[in-house]
Amino acid sequence: MTLSIIGTGYVGLVSGTCFAEMGNTVWCIDIDKTKIDRLKNNDIPIFEPGLEEMVKRNAREGRLKFTSDYAEAIPNSQVCFIAVGTPPGEDGSADISYVLKAAECIAEHIVHYTVIVDKSTVPVGTSELVKERVNKVLERRGAKVDFDVVSNPEFLKEGVAIEDFMRPDRVVIGAENDISATIMKNLYAPFVGNGHPLLCMD
Repeated sequence: MTLSIIGTGYVGLVSGTCFAEMGNTVWCIDIDKTKIDRLKNNDIPIFEPGLEEMVKRNAREGRLKFTSDYAEAIPNSQVCFIAVGTPPGEDGSADISYVLKAAECIAEHIVHYTVIVDKSTVPVGTSELVKERVNKVLERRGAKVDFDVVSNPEFLKEGVAIEDFMRPDRVVIGAENDISATIMKNLYAPFVGNGHPLLCMD
């Protein structure tokens, strides 16, 4: 499967690398071109045991790619993960402006049915806002492209993030229909062979 991960912070880089490790083609996208240049040169901006070796191996074998150009990655991707920051606002609530901006950028470039996944830490109701933004961009483009929005929260712990992702104690998926749910289940199937649950809900 070909995936895009928007955001190369802790969750985005770990997730993208682990998906690539299981044989997927993964595009890691970040608007910070300096960070992308560093990653292309195997300069890993975060420390996590085992991550550097895994990034280098998957990049060398062509499964893990880095870009700041949405047009290079999104049209070929079946699943697009949003893994950008959601810093607290002045009132303490999560600022989801980066999530919505990422959704707009995805919508500018999708050309076929795509599953858009909220992996950032977001409040209840964000999926509906993402869907609205995507629909507005598609309407402006005059494009009729089917998509679904899925929630897939992350439970990584610093220091053991690779282990947490590769052998999770649970995977949680929120999907509106069987099509997107099945795609997500197939994507995560190699990671839940340990008998731990994959929880799918609406």
